[in-house]
Amino acid sequence: MASPLGRCVGRLAVGRSWHPLALSLAIALFFAGTHSLKAQQVWRGGESVPVQRAYAEWEQKHILYLGETHDRVADHQAQLRILQELQRRGRPLAIALEMIQRPFQAALDAYIAGEITEIELLEQTQYAQRWGFPWSLYAPIFRFAKEQQIPLIALNTPSEVTRQVARQGLKSLREDDFRYIPPLIDIDLSNTAYRDRLKEIFTAAHQGVSHSLNFDFFYQAQVLWDETMAKVIAKHHQRDPERLIVVLTGRGHVYFGDGIPQRVQRRLSPNLRQAIILLNPTAMEKAKPGIADWFWQNDPSL
Repeated sequence: MASPLGRCVGRLAVGRSWHPLALSLAIALFFAGTHSLKAQQVWRGGESVPVQRAYAEWEQKHILYLGETHDRVADHQAQLRILQELQRRGRPLAIALEMIQRPFQAALDAYIAGEITEIELLEQTQYAQRWGFPWSLYAPIFRFAKEQQIPLIALNTPSEVTRQVARQGLKSLREDDFRYIPPLIDIDLSNTAYRDRLKEIFTAAHQGVSHSLNFDFFYQAQVLWDETMAKVIAKHHQRDPERLIVVLTGRGHVYFGDGIPQRVQRRLSPNLRQAIILLNPTAMEKAKPGIADWFWQNDPSL
């Protein structure tokens, strides 16, 4: 849930020049060919569920959240496997991406349409500067989406706006800052359980190194992040309710439904069918009732 810490730092010599994305793409090709999709185990609560039964339930949902740890290879393997199986079952899909910020939706559309290359996609979305986790982790998913013509949805708040709120709060925003985010009236700061969890994170990890030394501003920035993503997801569901939206996002944005899912539900209907799948959970995560609807574990023995 914190801002990305990794960076695409690959450099590959081309004559006397160095292209900042070429090595990352070369590594992505290697990973795409060598990462096997391992067998998996699936739980709902404490009950082990046959994976085909799980898929049968998931494909009946409106929205699935695949909660990841951004730099964990196994989580992205799981995401690709889930997407491939849902696609095989014939349900129309869209993939919603925390990794891409809202101003760059046109680049995603152009990539899926074959109008720009992968390197151009990374350049036009400013991937290295704005997200920065190794492209090799996400490249197979993007390539699968392009191959299958699955729409990609840019979810995230522009970094400039998030930083502004983290430093000076929501009230410091100006009219032009709201182009890609919800109006203030739609930003719900009232969830005390969510606030308390974020306070623990802020105290333990962010104080002194965050863009904000003020917890209230930090909390507002995190909620803005969630509300922006929820607004975009809700809008796309309203536009195409028959399409299953699969959301790829950090696990902190979906714990207990507090970050994104409940905010999507608030915008749509109490009858909206959603499911949170936590990928490769820790023992501590599995011990917390209600943290997710499902747990997916790549089999470590294979």
